[in-house]
Amino acid sequence: MTCVSQVQVVWHDGGVRGVSGPLEGLRVIDLSSVVVGPVCSGVLAEQGATVIKIEGPQGDLLRHLGGAARNKGMSAKFLNFNRGRQSLCLDLKKPEAREALLRLIEGADIVVTNMRPEAQRRLGVDAQALCERVPRLIHCSIVGFGSGGPYEGRPAYDTVIQGSSGMAGCFEASTGEPRFIPMVIADHICGLIAAQVIGFALYRRERTGKGEAIEAPMFENMAAFVLQQHMGALTYDPPIGEPGDARILSPDSRPIPTADGYVCVSANTDPQAHGFFDAIGRPELKSDPRFSTLSARVAHTADYFAVRMSALKDKPSAYWLAVFDAHDVPAMPYNTIESLLTDPHVQAVGLLARETHPSEGETFAIRSPNKMSGGMAPLGRPAPRLGENGRQALRDFGFDAQEIEGLIGTGALIVGE
Repeated sequence: MTCVSQVQVVWHDGGVRGVSGPLEGLRVIDLSSVVVGPVCSGVLAEQGATVIKIEGPQGDLLRHLGGAARNKGMSAKFLNFNRGRQSLCLDLKKPEAREALLRLIEGADIVVTNMRPEAQRRLGVDAQALCERVPRLIHCSIVGFGSGGPYEGRPAYDTVIQGSSGMAGCFEASTGEPRFIPMVIADHICGLIAAQVIGFALYRRERTGKGEAIEAPMFENMAAFVLQQHMGALTYDPPIGEPGDARILSPDSRPIPTADGYVCVSANTDPQAHGFFDAIGRPELKSDPRFSTLSARVAHTADYFAVRMSALKDKPSAYWLAVFDAHDVPAMPYNTIESLLTDPHVQAVGLLARETHPSEGETFAIRSPNKMSGGMAPLGRPAPRLGENGRQALRDFGFDAQEIEGLIGTGALIVGE
């Protein structure tokens, strides 16, 4: 796939404009790995920033941890989480590599890392060291647990955060068994939050000319999500009831079975709930004191959801989707992972793009779901092979040929094919 600096976007008014991403011209040194950091740097790349991914000789763990692959070190998950990046492979155990990295950072706008704080300090890439060296630098450290608490510095992966932040406990409150959400949801969310905070810092830098250090803790962010949703009556001091949103924690808060599958229905307002009762042929429930008003349905969540779960079993999904549409009840088809790829809306908006990866052959790329009237960056380069951009990345940061070959000669720089 050939990358271009401009993309043609067709607007609803029929006009065509050449545009580029809002972060075009910004340079990011990405010292992160696996998922949470690459989600953050991926958003920056998606918006036009130049992102240099620093990898050790073994490469990002996700190259090997990410499941199926056509070639070693190029797992499917790595492809999806690392497009738009350039791979620069440095052996940071060597002083020459550390010096080269610091020189790169001097020419950068943003550093993103999910190294533990102690590891950052050992390498000299912690916020205090780097922000003194480069006053305009925005340093974003994504950590498992924020500073100042007893968990500071502990290692963390997504499941550790899901369990410690109360997310798995929400499943126990719902079904009686603690479970993890079967995707790295904490990594996704916290990576996006880190990118958001970087955007705030960039805005402040435009006004002050000064960079800053960002700490983005996963535990605190996910704990806040859980508490915002489920602290409920414990918000008051003293509490006025039990915690938890009963509607969301109900074991029947799930896709509703039909004669041939499932549909997803959410009838919350009075018109929606009454439309649902009409659609299922139970208009008398509109005057049932348990269901006639929103507050009554909340108080009788178990009964309301029981009605919903049993009402659709005799007819196929397509029938119910048409009926709910006619009654203006929010409802959508249920998708599996496989069927999502062929969902008509996914296809119509072009969320997936077919491309030919230089080493991996035919693949699908996931486009940005978002749109900006000022323009979006074009779909970035495919995920890189380990170290494949080493020479060019260093040249772009002012290293000359002799310096680059010297780094290769000492083993500080490993250059991919």
